[in-house]
Amino acid sequence: MFRGFLARPQVTILFYAGLFLASVVITLGGCHLFTNGIEWLGKRLNISEGAVGSVFAAVGTTLPETSIPIIAIFFGARGEQTEVGLGAILGAPFMLSTLVLPILASLLLLYAKIGRRTAVFKLNYGEVRVDILFFLISYGLALTCAVIPSRVFHGAVAVVLIGLYMYYMRLKFSAEDEESEGDSAIEPLLFARKSLRPSYPVIGLQGIIGLLGLIWGAHLFVTAAESVSAELQVSPLILALLIAPLATELPEMSNSFLWLYRKKDRLAVGNVTGAMVFQGTFPVSVGLLGTDWVLGQMALATMVLAVVAMAMGLLQILWTGYWRPWLLSGSALLYLGYSVFLYSHGP
Repeated sequence: MFRGFLARPQVTILFYAGLFLASVVITLGGCHLFTNGIEWLGKRLNISEGAVGSVFAAVGTTLPETSIPIIAIFFGARGEQTEVGLGAILGAPFMLSTLVLPILASLLLLYAKIGRRTAVFKLNYGEVRVDILFFLISYGLALTCAVIPSRVFHGAVAVVLIGLYMYYMRLKFSAEDEESEGDSAIEPLLFARKSLRPSYPVIGLQGIIGLLGLIWGAHLFVTAAESVSAELQVSPLILALLIAPLATELPEMSNSFLWLYRKKDRLAVGNVTGAMVFQGTFPVSVGLLGTDWVLGQMALATMVLAVVAMAMGLLQILWTGYWRPWLLSGSALLYLGYSVFLYSHGP
């Protein structure tokens, strides 16, 4: 009877619309718990705001999606599953560089328009420059492996990439903190509002529950999107290109958008650039060790476009000393152009 009720088109669409709404609510709730917990963890450990955003928040939100290529490559039995793993590895940096950062810049302009804040990123651009350089070096090595079909060389590069990330973390944790230029005050820990110094177990519990909320919300989003796409007969290509990658990056986006609204720009941007460094080293190492790293033209295109987008961001910092939000948001044209080309020419 329930299946018959859902079989009605209008009811089905309403059901999945409710699922979409539930995914947004759960994601926002999880985001609030996670960001609040991760800020308190950094405060208790006396770690710089840059390290909190670039390492703790970035790795925490990317670890769940990193399990996709590991499972697909090492435990998958078919070639298609290996392709899924490679797609997950290459899709994240592409989305972060050509979509998430431009959206972040656009939101900054929007917040300035409504009088919430000024249209200027309050960042330590030395930290941003380091993040981008580490990403460009690691992804440049990954691109080199695509044209050198040697498993020995691939294995050596994988070891180098892991070493690069270890060195990156060492730099982040050894950096001295500085006064935040935004709202530096941290609201009380949500699980211990009356405590001026909450314990590590309580902070950890809140952070884990928040992260689980982010993951659950993203999965609900994917389920609803796939179901609605099937009902409306949307092309699987569009689903794979626009909806699935967007959902996997939903935790990073949610955290960064919330931090940006709170004028905590170092955390907002560090969460994205730090995630790119992680995605360009550890998951790529998994791909180099577990596959032949033979990439098609479209896969290579995503890597090149991610490198171009971040190189333009680095060039802007080196040339002017800071990011112009309107110019940074222009990187979205790379994503839109790739989407249109892939849709019109096929995979």
